[in-house]
Amino acid sequence: MSFAAIGLDMGGSSIKYGVVSTDGTLIEKTFSQAPTPAGARPQEVALAMKQIIEDLKQVTGSDLAGVPVGVTVPGIVIDGVVHSAANIDASWLGLDAKSLLAETLGCEVSVLNDADAAGMAEVFAGAGSRDGAPIMGSTLVLTLGTGIGSGMFRDGILFPNVEFGHLQLDGAEAEKKAAARVIREENLSWEQYGQRLQRYLSHVEFLCSPDLIVIGGAISQEYEQFLPQLKLRAKVVPAHYNNAAGVLGAAHRAMNH
Repeated sequence: MSFAAIGLDMGGSSIKYGVVSTDGTLIEKTFSQAPTPAGARPQEVALAMKQIIEDLKQVTGSDLAGVPVGVTVPGIVIDGVVHSAANIDASWLGLDAKSLLAETLGCEVSVLNDADAAGMAEVFAGAGSRDGAPIMGSTLVLTLGTGIGSGMFRDGILFPNVEFGHLQLDGAEAEKKAAARVIREENLSWEQYGQRLQRYLSHVEFLCSPDLIVIGGAISQEYEQFLPQLKLRAKVVPAHYNNAAGVLGAAHRAMNH
């Protein structure tokens, strides 16, 4: 089996990872997760990722020489430099993460925003694709969880670092009103949450007029509870990938850079 790229999807509590083959699919036996080091400081995270790659060598029976690595960061990433940090140490701010990780891992590394990576997985091989190619037009991928992540694409081309979770809506950041966590925190019914989501998506649709909206995050598994309530011009569909989306997107970026 040929190995095309390694994807490492970093969050505040865990690092999901896996190896993608040359046909762009995730090798299931390699998909797993490891705890993010307490505090999520850059050097400690880099060393944890180095250990993950050592573990992947054992799982695959390969030294993975020359296999590029894609890494997601929960923050704005421009040319490999981190410009915001959500649920990770503030020392990531202004850090050239690409250089740090390439030096520690000893291989070519690509770094991108985590929501952008999840969006890439959907646009190139999931709900935002058709017959193996991105659906033409404007596609917005939203991940609904603790917050709201967003990835914006036009004809399959990423417009990076779009932060639609931080839009102001009714006097507050949108993710404080419409992220999936509010269902539990405010004990909302699905009908009540659907109304929240309708308000948010109507606002987003007014601002950027997407043709397709893909709803991701763990909540997408229960899409039948809220998607039928939504009335938008854009077509709204559940995401194809869930936990593996960031890994696949990170690997895709590494394969194509």
